[in-house]
Amino acid sequence: MGETVIKVENVGMEFNLSQEKTDNLKEYVIKLIKRELMYQSFWALQNISFEVEKGDKVGILGLNGAGKSTLLKLISGVMKPTEGTITLKGMISPLLELGAGFDHNYTGRENIYLNGAMLGYPKEFIESKFDEIVEFAEIGDFIDVPLKNYSSGMIARLGFSIATVVEPKILILDEVLSVGDAKFREKSEQRMKSLLNKDVTVLFVSHSLDQVRNLCNKALWLEKGKLVMQGSVEEVSASYEESIHQAK
Repeated sequence: MGETVIKVENVGMEFNLSQEKTDNLKEYVIKLIKRELMYQSFWALQNISFEVEKGDKVGILGLNGAGKSTLLKLISGVMKPTEGTITLKGMISPLLELGAGFDHNYTGRENIYLNGAMLGYPKEFIESKFDEIVEFAEIGDFIDVPLKNYSSGMIARLGFSIATVVEPKILILDEVLSVGDAKFREKSEQRMKSLLNKDVTVLFVSHSLDQVRNLCNKALWLEKGKLVMQGSVEEVSASYEESIHQAK
């Protein structure tokens, strides 16, 4: 057994789906008296438990609404679970929404330093990696243009380039390899493979079974917020694929 770097124990995440909105206290009380104000409980995740060892590359499989992105947000610390505990060992780098921390009134150059600081990189480190970030993102002459003039693809490429310029202990990936055109997707996959060949622990969500099989050694299968299966990527992906075909 290797060193456990991610431990998820009996984790559940509850949301209130009620869309009822009130503009003032009087309206709230009236609706409450009339029982028009309802709490709609929805458990996005229920009783999820698993461990990830150092160096494991774990693919998370499941249809839309299975709870995959919610699980990654909980592990990344973006949200706190309603119940259960999550324990991490080591620096974590989440790639959930590329460019989420960008200021669109700032230039690409300014955003590289801004986003780098938000990810905890020292200014000296960003300076040493600046040319590599720009070259990989393929934004060239746009580096000193405000982001509001960038395409969504350019913003995503820049976000991916900044986030993957370091070697974190734990890497969280949510559908980020679908960024950009076919040429850039191939390039981003190659960069991910170079990271994966090192001792980085990875949690990876993708709708592409081929990507999961190529990049991961283990897998989790979520369905309607519950953990259906965990184990080797070959076994889990085969069972998941079979269930999809049977459902058609």
